[in-house]
Amino acid sequence: MTTDAGVDKVLLCAPRGFCAGVEMAIKALAWMVRAFEPPVYCYHEIVHNKLVVDRFIERGVVFVDDIAEVPEGRPIMLSAHGSAPEVVAAAQQRGSYVVNAVCPLVTKVHHEVKVRANKGFRIIYVGHEGHEEAVGTMAVAPSAISRVESVEDVEALPEFEEPTALLAQTTLSHREWTEVADAAKQRFPDLWQPGRSDLCFATTNRQSALTAIADQCDAIVVIGSANSSNTNALAKLALEAGCSQVYRINGPDELPHNIEGTVGVTAGASAPDDVVEAVIESLAPTHGVEEVRITEEDEYFAPPRDIRDLLQALDIATTVGLGGSLDARPPLEDRRINATDVLLKL
Repeated sequence: MTTDAGVDKVLLCAPRGFCAGVEMAIKALAWMVRAFEPPVYCYHEIVHNKLVVDRFIERGVVFVDDIAEVPEGRPIMLSAHGSAPEVVAAAQQRGSYVVNAVCPLVTKVHHEVKVRANKGFRIIYVGHEGHEEAVGTMAVAPSAISRVESVEDVEALPEFEEPTALLAQTTLSHREWTEVADAAKQRFPDLWQPGRSDLCFATTNRQSALTAIADQCDAIVVIGSANSSNTNALAKLALEAGCSQVYRINGPDELPHNIEGTVGVTAGASAPDDVVEAVIESLAPTHGVEEVRITEEDEYFAPPRDIRDLLQALDIATTVGLGGSLDARPPLEDRRINATDVLLKL
């Protein structure tokens, strides 16, 4: 379908869409789907995108919110958002093959929580209530962590006798992080912070790209699901930048019919490229598409070790079964495989 009103031009943000962590997690689950008879189980949605989750459900993946829902002996994947230590342990006890697809940036925060807690710090954690990443992170050291989400939350904190540290959910917008971090540093002048920001570089890049086009747009379309923190942050940023027409959509069928003029398009870190292409096709801009790129992203996260071991075993078995030489077989080059293509070929 195409929109009824006339769209003159599309300004397309770059970077947009899948980040390195999402690429890794989607490809890892796709390998699980190919390697095991269905059903494959996944603890929580692999990423926060309805269309991605629906594609995996169609291929026999069952998403659960409790490891106890998984029949004993079935393969289990843990989502990119990170899981509580007790969830990881329960999965390893219950599953026949377990792959933890946690984003390495989330793992970094988990490590920081563990180290600071072991050193006697009170951790002030900036994160959204109920978000799976925040829940998993707080479970690393529940007795040593206090979650805050606003300046008011910081002001309501008690005076702590122990030294304090400040950590964050990786998908926060830069603005919401900065406001709360500044308030925390004012309340606790000796606050410890990591040398490298906890905020996801991909989230920050997508927000910067949107900021670069926002004042040129009559409307902005943000592609991504309602439960995606970084997608919601993009939509909020577009409104704060002064754009009066901001639409958060899952796909082209949700586009309103009254969009016209110059339309900005971006996508959250878990939105597939083919959906972005379908949205642009539906907008049908009269004067085409201009990509506005603010930086290049070449980050790559290798598949989890358990997936690498599985792929190597399958590769060896296939080579031997076909009578090939193990020494002459080509290397597995996951980096060259695009997660959107993997989804389309599932």
